[in-house]
Amino acid sequence: MKIGIISGSHRSNSQSGKVSRYIEKSLKAQGICDETWLYDLADSDLPFWDEGVWDADNSEWQALLQPLSKALHSCDAFIVVSPEWHGMVPSRLKNFFLMWTAGEELSHKPALIVTVSVADGGSFPVAELRTSSYKNNRICYLPEHLIIRYVDTVFNDNEQDNNPSAQEYFEARLSYCLEMLREYGLAFRQIRASGKVSLKNYSSGM
Repeated sequence: MKIGIISGSHRSNSQSGKVSRYIEKSLKAQGICDETWLYDLADSDLPFWDEGVWDADNSEWQALLQPLSKALHSCDAFIVVSPEWHGMVPSRLKNFFLMWTAGEELSHKPALIVTVSVADGGSFPVAELRTSSYKNNRICYLPEHLIIRYVDTVFNDNEQDNNPSAQEYFEARLSYCLEMLREYGLAFRQIRASGKVSLKNYSSGM
C-alpha cells in the first residue's frame, strides 16, 4: 500500500509541513503502508488552474501535470493536511484539487483530513474540504478527521518544545486515524476494481 500526503500550506517552514513530515514518519513506524509520497505545496510550482489542463496537446500543462498524475495514480489513500487561514483553506490547496477532474488520480480513494491551528481553530477547513473539494475528482473523505490545535506545542523535533499531555493525546489519536485509513485503503481497492465505477459516462459529479 502507498499513501500520499498533501501538505496544503504554501508557506515555507509551515506547521502543516512539520505535521506532514511527522505523519510520514508515523506511517513508516507503525507499518501502516509499504511506501509514502509527500507533496508539499510550499515547494510546488503548479500554476493556477485554467482550461489548458483539459488540452492533451498543451505541452506546458502536460509537463507539469503528468508527473503529478503518475504519483497520485500510484497511491491507494491520501492524507490532506491544511492550515486555517482566516477561516479558509489556502488557495493553492483548492487549486490543487481543481486539476484532477474525471480522472483516476483521486477518485474513489479514501483520504484523511488533518487540519492545524496555532490556537483553538481548525474546524472551518474541515467543513470546507468536505463541502467543496471532492465533487469531480471523487476523493472520499473518511468520517474521521484530526484537528491539531495549538500545533506549535506538539509534533516538534525537539521534544522539549512539546506539551507532554497534548503530545500524548495527539500521538494516540493520529495512530488511530492512520490505522483507520489503512483499512479504508484496503477496502476501497475492491470498489475501484469492481467495474462499477464509470468516470467516462459520468465525468462530473452532481
